[in-house]
Amino acid sequence: VTNAYETQSIIYTTNIEFSGWGRIFGDPNMAAAIIDRTVHHGRMIRFEGESWRKTHALMQ
Repeated sequence: VTNAYETQSIIYTTNIEFSGWGRIFGDPNMAAAIIDRTVHHGRMIRFEGESWRKTHALMQ
C-alpha cells in the first residue's frame, strides 16, 4: 500500500467493516495506516441489501 500510495490504483473488496481490520491484520496500528491511505484519495462503493447470488440460489 505504501509503495502504491499516490502513484497507483488499488481495489479492495471485502465484507469486513474498517472497524474489524485491526483484528484481521493482527495489528490495529497497521490497519489504521492502511485505512488512512485508502480513504485519503479513495472512493468507497457500498452495496446494501440482500445478496443477488443468495437470492438467485434460493430460486433454483
